[in-house]
Amino acid sequence: MKLLLNGERVILPDDIVFVSDVLNHFEVHNKVVVVELNGKILTKTEHQSTRISDKDKIEIVHFVGGG
Repeated sequence: MKLLLNGERVILPDDIVFVSDVLNHFEVHNKVVVVELNGKILTKTEHQSTRISDKDKIEIVHFVGGG
């Protein structure tokens, strides 16, 4: 599957079906993140039930501490 992820084209394995699968694949599932899929911000509960499709646009923002 081909996606636009944070502005970069990526190819993901066919077993990635849900937004939560994308987060697991990139190892950000344990971090506090905001996910936008095709312009719509998803709630955390939607990550496991929202299917992704070829050519979707996903933005993942995670927070970094510091000062």
